[in-house]
Amino acid sequence: MVTESPANGGSCIAHHEGRVVFVRYALPGERVRVRVTVDRGSYWHAEVLEVIEPSPDRIESLCPIAGVHGAGCCDLAFARPSAARAIKAAVVANQLERLGGHSWSGEAEPLSDSGPTGWRTRVRLEVGGDGRPGFHRYHSDDLVTDLRCGQLPSGMLDGLDTADWRAGAQLQVAVDDVGERHVVSTSKQGKRHIATVVEGGYHAVQRVGSRQWRIPVTAFWQAHRDAARVYSALVAQWAQPASGATAWDLYGGAGVFGAALADAVGETGRVLTVDTSRGSSGAARAALADLPQVEIVTDSVRRALAAQRDGADVAVLDPPRAGAGREVIDRLAAAGVPRIVHIGCEAASFARDIGLYRDLGYLVEKLRVFDAFPLTHHVECVALLTHPKMGG
Repeated sequence: MVTESPANGGSCIAHHEGRVVFVRYALPGERVRVRVTVDRGSYWHAEVLEVIEPSPDRIESLCPIAGVHGAGCCDLAFARPSAARAIKAAVVANQLERLGGHSWSGEAEPLSDSGPTGWRTRVRLEVGGDGRPGFHRYHSDDLVTDLRCGQLPSGMLDGLDTADWRAGAQLQVAVDDVGERHVVSTSKQGKRHIATVVEGGYHAVQRVGSRQWRIPVTAFWQAHRDAARVYSALVAQWAQPASGATAWDLYGGAGVFGAALADAVGETGRVLTVDTSRGSSGAARAALADLPQVEIVTDSVRRALAAQRDGADVAVLDPPRAGAGREVIDRLAAAGVPRIVHIGCEAASFARDIGLYRDLGYLVEKLRVFDAFPLTHHVECVALLTHPKMGG
């Protein structure tokens, strides 16, 4: 069969006898032989067995362990990096048009000039029944115990493939901004989750500008070494809260964006940063302790917003893959927030959220798409939304 346009999730669309087929490990315009992996009746999922007529954008895989018979880590490692970015931009544009009612024709930008490999500084490994750590195959419990993933810098996992780990455990590995490697093993024992520091410490040192965070290795931090710096600068540029303003940092993690907002509003302003993770909130309290204008709340965004008596001049949202959703976005509009910076790491949920904003009268003033996860189909999208009737 011949593949057509790219689909969200890393596949290409093809057709066979009137049925839609989502083909993994293919590029648009290729003639391929496939194996059907899932039959949904009206559509199939399939994976490439043989490339009969390759795209000129197909290259030798930049990840030695990824592919049909390998790990699910790098599902676009066989695409020329510029072509992979074009595919991602096309997917985002399609999702925005279909789910958000918004026309966009931009490009997926490299997050930095560091290249498509060796960019990841945090990774989680699963330990199999044989005590060896590895990466999952795509949609499988099976593990690939070759640890040479193309996303990882050289040496990041050295020595971890030879140890006898506890079966069923997870290994959280981080290389921080002072170059130290931290390895923490987590496992469930009865009803308890036990974390054991194997190397380094439980906290990794991360830096953005002149400020420093100590982040639990098990807590969230941006995977790409340049992501926190790039996003923080963009949030500061787009949010533009005035001195004395009120800003909300929602799904705020360790408060990286909260710090940027606090610098802008000054001590006469107010920043509320909200996250459900106790580890992330604890890191935020320690890192932002010198900023009296910052209030840190450990709770769901929905409940935190319901507790606010007054609105905000600007809100920054960085929700998980599922997006913010209708209830949170409705609350932002009801609170009269005129200016919103919304970040999304999944194209469909980001596009859906954009549509929800537009239904409430918000305008998409700016939108950028970053290739923040090279070798994979994942992207990071950032939008600036303003509401003309709220003074945005």
